[in-house]
Amino acid sequence: MTSTNIPTVKLGIIAVSRDCFPISLSTQRRENIVKAYKGELYDCPTTVENDQDMLKALDEVKAQGCNALVVFLGNFGPETPETVIAQKFDGPVMFVAAAEGDGDMINGRGDAFCGMLNCSYNLGMRHLKGYIPSYPVGTADDIAKMIADFVPVARTIIGLKGLKIITFGPRPQDFFACNAPIKGLYELGVEIEENSELDLLVAYRAHKDDKRIPEVCADMQKEMGEGRYYKELLPRMAQFELTLLDWAEEHKGARKYVAFADKCWPAFPKEFGFEPCYVNSRLVSRGIPVACEVDIYGALSEYIGLCASGDTVTLLDINNSTPRYIYDEDIVKKYGDKYQLTDTFMGFHCGNTPSCKMCANRAIKFQLIQNRLLESGGKPDFTRGTLEGDIAASQITFYRLQCDSEGQLRSYIAQGEVLDVPTRSFGGIGIFAIPEMGRFYRHVLIEKHYPHHGAVAFAHIGKTLYEVFRYLCIKDVQYNHPKSLPYPTENPFE
Repeated sequence: MTSTNIPTVKLGIIAVSRDCFPISLSTQRRENIVKAYKGELYDCPTTVENDQDMLKALDEVKAQGCNALVVFLGNFGPETPETVIAQKFDGPVMFVAAAEGDGDMINGRGDAFCGMLNCSYNLGMRHLKGYIPSYPVGTADDIAKMIADFVPVARTIIGLKGLKIITFGPRPQDFFACNAPIKGLYELGVEIEENSELDLLVAYRAHKDDKRIPEVCADMQKEMGEGRYYKELLPRMAQFELTLLDWAEEHKGARKYVAFADKCWPAFPKEFGFEPCYVNSRLVSRGIPVACEVDIYGALSEYIGLCASGDTVTLLDINNSTPRYIYDEDIVKKYGDKYQLTDTFMGFHCGNTPSCKMCANRAIKFQLIQNRLLESGGKPDFTRGTLEGDIAASQITFYRLQCDSEGQLRSYIAQGEVLDVPTRSFGGIGIFAIPEMGRFYRHVLIEKHYPHHGAVAFAHIGKTLYEVFRYLCIKDVQYNHPKSLPYPTENPFE
């Protein structure tokens, strides 16, 4: 996925050196890392021994447009200058240290293992954030791998700092579950703009006869393929897509990136003349999440997943259990005893999952539930516009960052897969399998009062998300425990 709505990480590396150690240790070891790393990495020429070096090095990386840094302790390192880099640099900073092994353990020993402890201690004393890998000491090849792991973390942190979430309307009646204090957004550095549904309707009407509509319609036809859309509905949906894109550009303000959380029913379909789901799916495939039902933290979670994975995501209900007959007839036949019935569930939404992540049976259809409610179950008209079909089999990470009723940020992460099994149902839907999902459902999702919406990334990105949430100081990060590790609330006599 290529998108201008997620950051491009421009990484620089600064080596630091304690003045009682040979500066050549840090300089040469830095050069070895630059050679070993396969991506773009600005090699800062100044090796930092003191404050003046630190200011010079910062000027050099800023002049190159770096928005993330690697501070490399090629030897013990100077505690004050190396940590103040994190204070003066406007972006995420990773701290790593050199392993020994250059051959000379008399004049060539750097003691960076020791220096890393003092670096961490000083970061804590100054209340500064620094990203430190799980084992931050290594050879050039080791550190090159650490840098590669740091890039998606840095991209996510930079993205959140430049993010504005734009909302339209309040939560629908009887669907308050995703409401949450916006205090948590401000703690993360995320801005929010709340608007009325009327604001959106006025902007939509102003786009009537927009000259760009035919071009968008043609793109929709190409994406879906003949026989998979309502031709007369396309101009309305194209008009809405342009409305959201223009609103994003006009309302970014001082921010670089946007996400939406919109009220999509019950008034929307009748007043706009369609369901917004397919348009929502198209925007998220371009890196702009549009969360359903004004789920602000759903939009936030989607955006985090976009940055962390570099690929499109979706937002789904943790919706219904898998019927025993589907489990017996299809899952066991294809997957054997890999999963228990309680490891599986159906993830569903009306039709907001990007078409590129769905099976070949996908098509623009109508929202059955709202058709019953709003059109008395008759021939569908304005309840059309959902993107429906089974979600394609793939690895997934199910996750959410949420602000609870007490204003505390908390999160969960669970890795699994979408099964290659037909759902026999409607909507954008898939059968998901997550090891020990039944216990996770009870002792995390229910116990900690999470809403029914969860974000889905189409890859295993739990490691990156965990590092992001730790960097953001989220104290409660839950995951699906194996049987050998009971939850605090799990009955030991069960």
